[in-house]
Amino acid sequence: MNGMSARRDAIRAITDYNPGHTPLNFGDTSFTEIFGCNVFNDKAMRERLPQNVYTSLKKTIELGEKLDPSVADIVAKAMKDWALEKGATHFTHVFYPLTGLTAEKHDSFLVPDGQGGAVAEFSGKMLIKGESDASCFPSGGLRATFEARGYTAWDVTSPAYILENPNGTFLCIPTVFVSWTGEALDKKTPLLRSLQALNKQAQRVLRIFGVATKLPIICYAGVEQEYFLIDRNFVFARPDLLISGRTLFGAKPAKGQEFEDQYYGVTPRRVMSFMMEVDRELFKLGIPVKTRHNEVAPSQFEIAPIYEQGNLATDHNQLVMSVLRSVAKRYGMVCLLHEKPFAGINGSGKHLNYSIGNNEVGCLFDPGDTPHENAQFLVFCAAMLRAVHKYGPLLRATVASAANDHRLGGYEAPPAIMSVYLGEQLTEVFEQIKKGKVKGLKRKDTMHIGVDTLPPLPIDPGDRNRTSPFAFTGNRFEFRAVGSSMSVAGAQVALNTILAESLDYIATTLEEALQDGQSNLHAAVQNLLQKIMLEHEAIIFNGDGYSKKWHEEAENRGLANIKTTPEALPMLSAASTIAVFTKYGVLSETELRSRQEIYLEQYCKTIETEANLMLHLAKTVIFPASFRYQNELAQACANMLAIGKEYGTTTLDQLTANLRGMQKVTYALQDLMDGDRGQTDLEQAQFYCQTILPAMSEVRKHADLLESIIADDLWPLPSYQEMLFIR
Repeated sequence: MNGMSARRDAIRAITDYNPGHTPLNFGDTSFTEIFGCNVFNDKAMRERLPQNVYTSLKKTIELGEKLDPSVADIVAKAMKDWALEKGATHFTHVFYPLTGLTAEKHDSFLVPDGQGGAVAEFSGKMLIKGESDASCFPSGGLRATFEARGYTAWDVTSPAYILENPNGTFLCIPTVFVSWTGEALDKKTPLLRSLQALNKQAQRVLRIFGVATKLPIICYAGVEQEYFLIDRNFVFARPDLLISGRTLFGAKPAKGQEFEDQYYGVTPRRVMSFMMEVDRELFKLGIPVKTRHNEVAPSQFEIAPIYEQGNLATDHNQLVMSVLRSVAKRYGMVCLLHEKPFAGINGSGKHLNYSIGNNEVGCLFDPGDTPHENAQFLVFCAAMLRAVHKYGPLLRATVASAANDHRLGGYEAPPAIMSVYLGEQLTEVFEQIKKGKVKGLKRKDTMHIGVDTLPPLPIDPGDRNRTSPFAFTGNRFEFRAVGSSMSVAGAQVALNTILAESLDYIATTLEEALQDGQSNLHAAVQNLLQKIMLEHEAIIFNGDGYSKKWHEEAENRGLANIKTTPEALPMLSAASTIAVFTKYGVLSETELRSRQEIYLEQYCKTIETEANLMLHLAKTVIFPASFRYQNELAQACANMLAIGKEYGTTTLDQLTANLRGMQKVTYALQDLMDGDRGQTDLEQAQFYCQTILPAMSEVRKHADLLESIIADDLWPLPSYQEMLFIR
């Protein structure tokens, strides 16, 4: 079967596609009732647990008190009975290793009773702790490969849930994952540690303002998830998409996203059916998805939930990615979460909306109507400014990957320079603070649209800046540099920890000022804010983050422009990073160095896989197609010359030149891959970044030119035009 035949078969399969699904409906159950039906949530616990056990468990969940081991057996029995009623036969401790993926090992509830039968068993010990063979998970030198023991431990703050399968269900218990010696081998453990550090320092600041709260101060997260949907027939015909998640070849189509007519456009019917089923599955898991829409690139979409507690939002986002992938298969599509699956059009990010507070004190990043009069808000906001300025390179390291490097700095993603957008109103407030006197500021006004039947609309005091990596958006900060395939845990760990350090600095400074008796709270706060602004105002930038002028200005301000992963990841072992993480007990120096090693290794393996794929496709797919067309074109030219006419010689010359050029750079890439790649992980990453990626770009340049020359019936790979616009 030739390449074009495979392409035609793919297009025909899409045209004839019928998912065979009956229309989704909620039957006799409203969608509000279905929400959380597969979650062992507060409602289920209240109904099934004795009052004293329920009260004890709630104290652990809400107040952060230690779990009473005596309640574990009772909770385990109630959880087992609930799961069995929903058809579960197995349970699994779900954890999030440093691969960035979700991991699980299933164990059956059934235990032989010694009389030829079986009983369902699930004890408190089985709930609280599990053991997994951890030898094949990345550890970055934390243990030798022959040391296989790893432990999972129940995270009581993230509720258990049921996952459905056509052949049954199983109980999922969110857990941490640690080594035999207690080091964190996962994403969740450092996040829980960072929440403790944040709470301790935030409570100190609140006490200075006379605010008391029994509830811990936590971070909240709203995770906007972007993704592409491509028909699976095309993906099967594109080994690069199938294996690496992105296209290594592909000529630019006549139309890309220039018209921006996909953005918020009417969603294609098959995609809308997919979205509806995704929403239904996520509702059952208690995930409060709110928004769905077309993104700006063709075949790109977004889903976004309502705010949740940060740890829970992280677990839920992992589930969102899993559900997106699984439901896409039911509709004959593949969900691509790669940050840049198609060159020349927008990639996909994961916007992390971040705030802190609790149900008693509210949102600590909420300025109210008069932020210049809200000293508490200004202190917490200034703490965030100081943290981002002081630890900007660390934040860049948390979003570093081979895939995200293709996206950051493009015209759909923030630049690799960490800066903070505050908007006109807050910038004015902090500028006045820096000068030592706050006079007031612009208040909200009313927008008159000029249509009598439309009501007047309130004007927000500041616009939004889509080019800022860290933007204040009313009552939260939006960290827009996270990649679409990444866990948001790493970014939250860093934000919680560096904010805790800033709040520690602020609390200590104010406590010392007030103890001396030389200053009242108002004066102490004013002096502190002025000092922070004088030292850290360089981080505030409200302009166009894409402009060349900003890059030059950022350099003058001393802000780092870290463009690649090999430049960013060494920040994980920098002295300042080790100091802040170890001080607050979030990550040890050993754990930090292990993560640097793991992520560098992942970077190298990613590019190695892509380079090998590129070589394979060049030699076995593109070269043969090029030679066939070259022979056909040469024969046609010879036939025309025999009758005294010239035809096709220019095209033949172009084809031959590009084919020779591609052969040259392809075998040059092969030689590089066969040669010395460096000794240390960092040296190898630098080699892949500085040598292999440019060599791959040269191969792609020639291949994409060949695609624009070779007869369409001979080109073997589905084109951008087909993949992005045939839905």
